[in-house]
Amino acid sequence: MSAASTRVLETARTGRGMVWVIAVMLFLTVLATAGGIGTARATGAIGVQLGGRATVQVAAADPARRERDVGEAAAVLAGIAGVSQVRVVPRAEIARLLSPWLGGDAADVDLPIPAMVDLTVADKASVTRVRRALAAALPGARLDLHSAALAPVRRFLTVMSVLGLALVAMMVAATAFVVVLAARAGLEAHRGTIEVMHMLGATDVQVARLFQRRLSLDAALGAAVGGVAGLVAVALLGAQASALGSELLGAVTLGGLGWGVLLLLPFAFVALAAGVARRAVVRSLGQML
Repeated sequence: MSAASTRVLETARTGRGMVWVIAVMLFLTVLATAGGIGTARATGAIGVQLGGRATVQVAAADPARRERDVGEAAAVLAGIAGVSQVRVVPRAEIARLLSPWLGGDAADVDLPIPAMVDLTVADKASVTRVRRALAAALPGARLDLHSAALAPVRRFLTVMSVLGLALVAMMVAATAFVVVLAARAGLEAHRGTIEVMHMLGATDVQVARLFQRRLSLDAALGAAVGGVAGLVAVALLGAQASALGSELLGAVTLGGLGWGVLLLLPFAFVALAAGVARRAVVRSLGQML
């Protein structure tokens, strides 16, 4: 039986292509998992950073009146319950933000750029009080909630997170299917050897253990290749996103927990392959013999 076992272990190469299939599957799974975790964290970060943030725009053609109105708006806002961090945005800062579109004209004092007041509101009731106070004191002022402006972005990131989770589930299911096919192909290719092993006293569980070991080794090799390639790709993409200097892309990070999940994926794939292979072989042996 020892010789037969060795033969099965050394010649059960029918599922050798499974190594590269699992490598590709794990590579894609690492990317999808990283994308899902990163977008989920970005969605949360946007909610935290922009929660309660708002801007009041005061537009007036006359610069003197505009400055007077923005000062009055800041004074009104500072006296409203639930409103904090009231700050008049300097015109130079607004000009700097508009310079990519207006160039040097953004600093022109005659350009009717609206004056702005940044503030933080505690809740929806505070927003209602701000709107009422502005309508009474400065009917022309407009309140813009940052969270409302970026709501489409948050919805998009949420959809991307769900899509990443769905892709991971499909990759896991496809990997399990490939392992089942490899196990059945190996059994069919070595049917004669298995029959001899049974005549020598080997049980279905013992035969299944041999194939489980062979397929687990193949899965481990594929997981190592795909896992390393996936982690390197994620690290490179993260470095590229950070180098762009985008505040939104900078929020797409994995964190310690996210990297821990990615590092566990290769081991999870090997465990999946071992469990699926054992079950598939035992079931197929029961049908064959």
